[in-house]
Amino acid sequence: MTEQTTTTPATREVPGTGVGHRHILVAVVNNRPGVLNRVASLMRARNFNIDSLAVGHTERPDVSRMTITLRGDDVAIEQAAKQLYKLIDVLKVQDVTNEPRIEHELALIKVRATNSTRAEVLKIVELYKGRVVDVAADSVIVEATGTEEEIDALVALVGGFGIREMVRTGTTVMVRGPQVVEYEGVAK
Repeated sequence: MTEQTTTTPATREVPGTGVGHRHILVAVVNNRPGVLNRVASLMRARNFNIDSLAVGHTERPDVSRMTITLRGDDVAIEQAAKQLYKLIDVLKVQDVTNEPRIEHELALIKVRATNSTRAEVLKIVELYKGRVVDVAADSVIVEATGTEEEIDALVALVGGFGIREMVRTGTTVMVRGPQVVEYEGVAK
């Protein structure tokens, strides 16, 4: 008698079904009306929720730089970046998620602060290297910059006093060292 062994087929990982994590894309685009709408519409069509989007012109007034923060698996993000390249007015797209980078956002936070709590609020703000930009009888407006995690931590601490209003810019990034996000037609 021959002994038969049964083997189960190896499971294959299907691309695009991985666990999603935070990605940061930098898109360099022509500074024209409608470009932002086309980029956001493409992300919506690919079923991405944009966590943050920061846009501003570069050293050239005819070119803008978008920093797009979103969540997704590596394959889906790569496909989205390739689709962005197909848009008119997109000059360069780069995923800087795994690059050494400087990453900051700006937050303005209006915190409840009475005479009895104001000193404690100011100490917390000082610990997070923030600054007070406005003082009223019942509140202070705090300006803070840092990574998303640093801003979240500050918000959690001052949240105990009561946040009356808050606005955040979203993440902006720049790759460390000599590396730049180069785009066609411009020598850096």
